[in-house]
Amino acid sequence: MRTTPVRGARTRAALRRLLACSLVTVGVAGLVPGTAVAATRPGAPDLGPNVFVYDPTTPTAQIQAKLDELFARQEDNEMGTDRYAVLFKPGRYDVDARLGYYTTVAGLGRSPEDVDIHGAVRVVGQPDPNSPAGISALTNFWRSVENLSVTPTDWSNQWAVSQASPMRRVHIRGTLWLEPGNGGYSSGGFIADSKVDGVTINGSQQQWLTRDSELGDAWTNGVWNQVFSGVLGAPEQGFPNPPYTTLPTSPVTREKPYLYVDDSGDYRVFVPGLRHDTAGTTWADGRRQPGYSLPLRDFFVARPGDSAREINHALARGRHLLLTPGVYHLDRALRVTRPDTVVLGLGMPSLAPDTGDAALRVDDVDGVRVAGLLVDAGPRRSDVLVEVGGRHSHRDHARNPISLQDVFFRIGGPWLGRATTSLVVNSDDTLIDNIWAWRGDHGNGIGWTSNTADTGVVVNGDDVTAYGLFVEHYQRYQTIWTGERGRTVFYQSELPYDPPSQAAWTSPTGNGWASYRVAPGVRAHEAWGLGVYSYFNQGVDIRAARAIEAPRSPRVRFHDMVTVFLNGSGGIERTINEAGVPVVGSYGTSNVVSYP
Repeated sequence: MRTTPVRGARTRAALRRLLACSLVTVGVAGLVPGTAVAATRPGAPDLGPNVFVYDPTTPTAQIQAKLDELFARQEDNEMGTDRYAVLFKPGRYDVDARLGYYTTVAGLGRSPEDVDIHGAVRVVGQPDPNSPAGISALTNFWRSVENLSVTPTDWSNQWAVSQASPMRRVHIRGTLWLEPGNGGYSSGGFIADSKVDGVTINGSQQQWLTRDSELGDAWTNGVWNQVFSGVLGAPEQGFPNPPYTTLPTSPVTREKPYLYVDDSGDYRVFVPGLRHDTAGTTWADGRRQPGYSLPLRDFFVARPGDSAREINHALARGRHLLLTPGVYHLDRALRVTRPDTVVLGLGMPSLAPDTGDAALRVDDVDGVRVAGLLVDAGPRRSDVLVEVGGRHSHRDHARNPISLQDVFFRIGGPWLGRATTSLVVNSDDTLIDNIWAWRGDHGNGIGWTSNTADTGVVVNGDDVTAYGLFVEHYQRYQTIWTGERGRTVFYQSELPYDPPSQAAWTSPTGNGWASYRVAPGVRAHEAWGLGVYSYFNQGVDIRAARAIEAPRSPRVRFHDMVTVFLNGSGGIERTINEAGVPVVGSYGTSNVVSYP
């Protein structure tokens, strides 16, 4: 953390806010694309050196050169610290945007139809000698596309991704291709509030969640766990063959906030409203999305050099928070104490607690939105990385819940990290929408006694709804649910690869630790589309007695579960409690359609 005195930090912040009235990040002929230049109108914000804003007057060659430069820089930068956002004002652009790590491409229109990319916004496979045809998407993480339309000029728009690579508010005017090609492995993925006019080629994707979207043509194939919630044109329920879990509506949703430019050229953030029993997009056919708009002047626009104290001072005074791309090293937790605060990341920013504190704590108040962040544990162990509400919180937030969207946790990978629990949700009615909590299996600081972490997600609040829980490689339970009437739509989890012995990985209820645990006292819970996989790679016969552990009760219900032996040794004995068959010693799957 920077140790400049507070007075200096505040002076710099005040100067930056003054300059924000006269600077904009744009592509301009004759300058390096994206360089901050004098604005053509007052009120254009300074979003920092790693945000590139373009309008239709910018030469196409200039935009393409910047996109190619960023891809070359980020294609293999999996554990790097660079972060970027490329933003397009309303209009048409003839470009081919290939996305590497930590890159966001987004439109600045009020509707996805306002920005039309003729060409592609795509993610391609990477060389992988262990995958068919020598290519895979198994490590295509941490990138996103939002709020635009794509008219493919090739036969499709390829989006070959795995976890933490969301597609939101996107209109694909043609075919969407989700695999790397030729059967190469892939482990995605998440789409929400989007529309695909043509065929969606799922191909080799092991699992996928599509929520509140519209499919104009077929969804092809499926490996283990494909879930559709509130999707018009979704394939019919078929689990396990084909492996489709289809919910006609989503019970309660709220879409992610997004940055846009209004008709006057002012930057604003739209904050979508709460909806119930939804299907399809919020924007198709010209419909106006429920919600409200905030001027960017109501936000503290943070830069990576800002201290936690400075950011907390702004939050305490009632400012919302826009985190521009970069890594934010924190000596204390960021604190959200006011209702309806928006915390929005731009270009995959990382919060990195350095002192053993949390990265973010949200009080038990109405309507807080947290979206678009990475959270990287530090070398000093944190008890928790993000905490929502206090331990004994039980206020009713049903009309205006807290929401967490596209929040991604890492224990190890970029550097050594340690944290007991990544996410704790205490507040009732919280909405969780696309979370990947990952104890690293590769990268820096990796090892059973190095990047230590017990549990990914703990839900203590009542009436919490989760769409897209990806929780992997933690050393005890991956997910613990103690709150009443919880709902999970789609769950994906790999057990830890690296237990050194069975003795080192044994829970109070038997061999290993279940991935998804509903506490014994819970009376009501429901979950759809759960996949738990094993790959114990230490050459030791490691067993998990069960993948899912839950009370046997008529109101604790599970639908469409699968366990898979991927590789390695050992395996999983049962899918849920006593149900399912062993998947041990060699490739195999165990499907359970309903429980109890």
